[in-house]
Amino acid sequence: MNKDFMQHAKFKRNIVQPDQAQQLIMPYVKLLETEHVALTEARGRFLAEPVLAPHPYPHFRRSGMDGYALRSEDTKGAATDKPVTLEVIDEIPAGSLPGVPLRPGTAARIMTGAKVPDEADAVVMLEMTEKLEQEGQTLFTLKREIEAGTNLTPIGRELQAQDLLLEAGRMISAGETSVLATFGYHQVLVRRRPRVAICSTGSELLRVEEPLQDGRIRNSNTYTLACQVQDAGGEPYILDSIADDLELAKQRVMKALEEYDIVITSGGVSVGDYDIMADLVQEGSVTMLFNKVAMRPGSVTTAAVYGDKLLFALSGNPGACFVGFELFARPAIRGMLGASDPYLPRLEAVLGEDYTKINNFTRFVRGSLEYKEGRVYVHPAKLDESGVMITIKDSDVLIVVPPTSTGFTAGQQVTAILLPKGI
Repeated sequence: MNKDFMQHAKFKRNIVQPDQAQQLIMPYVKLLETEHVALTEARGRFLAEPVLAPHPYPHFRRSGMDGYALRSEDTKGAATDKPVTLEVIDEIPAGSLPGVPLRPGTAARIMTGAKVPDEADAVVMLEMTEKLEQEGQTLFTLKREIEAGTNLTPIGRELQAQDLLLEAGRMISAGETSVLATFGYHQVLVRRRPRVAICSTGSELLRVEEPLQDGRIRNSNTYTLACQVQDAGGEPYILDSIADDLELAKQRVMKALEEYDIVITSGGVSVGDYDIMADLVQEGSVTMLFNKVAMRPGSVTTAAVYGDKLLFALSGNPGACFVGFELFARPAIRGMLGASDPYLPRLEAVLGEDYTKINNFTRFVRGSLEYKEGRVYVHPAKLDESGVMITIKDSDVLIVVPPTSTGFTAGQQVTAILLPKGI
């Protein structure tokens, strides 16, 4: 394919809407193979199979209070002026079993969480009793009737054997870990993390450790993307940046596509003479999914496929690169992990102040959340241009601003995409 044709094709782009772009990607998102990991290493991973309860929970009748386990029929008629006296014949700490069967008129001192004797059908809390010592016996009095089932957790109250504990595609966090540990799952079956290669293009880029040079900038996008990949559940691999050399870029990207599950580049996707990624995706060896999206920032965001590998060519502008990853690369990574919903959650909110920019495309505006008087407000960042980096760190949401010729005013209802804050 000659250079003149590629330059011509680079300027002729078929525009797609953001949701269309997402849907064009998903058919090429393939589930990764499974692996067992220790429960201690499972945080942030996605279950590859449903998890069922191997036994009921709780699996024995347990006390909900410190007090006395008793037979409710022994408390019939108890009143303030007619207390019932019961003999204490056993003591059951948590983790221990009842030592003797309860006879009529007897009870067992019991601690919270301990197994209730088979003969007992209720537990009375300690504060409702008065302890007595009489002729070597330990007794207590009770001045009210106790109903069967009081302060007693029955077998299977929360779950029965073979009930669904966790569905496939669920991310493991603190609550899921608690459930898995409770039922003895010390290992879990999850999807392997996708290996994601990250590289930036441009002869203007400096390494982070290099001193500033006039006309050049440090390569920050690579490190931002590495964090985003980790937050999405992938394993980032930072590659050396690529100078403005089409053949070198092609060699590097093709090698990365052979070695990694996904390749993400930043920079070089515009229409300038040195925007090499825009040229590379016109090569016949890759199938381009889209190379222009009706969005700001990041309209030149590009996605392509090489064999069964996805290539995301994101804008070199920090704001556009950040947004492009969250909208397109993140769902692909989550989909490979088997996430039940790979997309970021959305909510309806009230626009906190006027947004006066006129848009031909949908804008994804960085912003912050505020909860006030029972309502959710979103406030656009003061600086939200494509090349602005500093407001990324303060943003909770991307405010979705549809095309408009008039702008939006404070108080209008808008949709906001919740940004991740790590796992």
